[in-house]
Amino acid sequence: MKDLITVWQRSTVAELCWISSSGPTGVPVVPLMWRERPCVALPYSLATAALTIGDRRVAFSVTEEGAGGTGGVVGVGPVEIVEDLEGRVFVDALVDQETLKHPPTRLRANSLMARRENWWWVPRVIVSLTSVEVGRETRPRTRSSDALLVRDRSGVPEVEVVTADDWSDQSGSKTALWARNGKSLEGSDEPAFAFSHQYSPDFERWERWSRSGRLEGEYLLVEEAEGAPVGTSPSGPLAPFRLWERFGNHRSLARACRRGIAEAEARRSA
Repeated sequence: MKDLITVWQRSTVAELCWISSSGPTGVPVVPLMWRERPCVALPYSLATAALTIGDRRVAFSVTEEGAGGTGGVVGVGPVEIVEDLEGRVFVDALVDQETLKHPPTRLRANSLMARRENWWWVPRVIVSLTSVEVGRETRPRTRSSDALLVRDRSGVPEVEVVTADDWSDQSGSKTALWARNGKSLEGSDEPAFAFSHQYSPDFERWERWSRSGRLEGEYLLVEEAEGAPVGTSPSGPLAPFRLWERFGNHRSLARACRRGIAEAEARRSA
């Protein structure tokens, strides 16, 4: 069995999956370490989603091919959630790690001047895994059609890598899935969420695509869809943004982070 912490430390991209109040979900993340625990430091653009975790069990996974070896790994357990609204923990313990793994942070927070200019990038919601109750290896994602399937097992996320010939984005369509480990999925009409992520070489574009619905046997009955697979592998090819696209993405992200920070400040003062 691969050690989750070792793989987590060596990897540059990972996933965080949980069961929110609206069902299974997941997001791509930068894997970091805090207090000798695997953690993620989510910007406030993702705060609304992150705060739905509550006291639920969470799955930390690394499924990109070649990360920490040839296979993937999943660890499930309880988490501690810290709203680092002033960014003190992020700056003191995490920014150097993230700067090495995530080029956009290198531009936005690698100096005092950059942090002042991009102040909205410093406050974070930190989610750390306090213990691994269930750990196992999984197949890596090797093709753009590979995705993580997240299912609700009595409030605990079960994560498996699956693939499909056609990820339909039509509501009501049935998508045939195959588990990459060769086992039958045996869905029993439970809520399910399938997603994957792709990024450009500079990481300015890091996009998630997803399908959500219900799993019946080996089929996902699609209810909602976001995006679509691009290229032939999970890591590309996504072309870098052109100059005007990069500027627009930066402004959009800044607005989302500032909005999340304002909401957090309102909660604190309520």
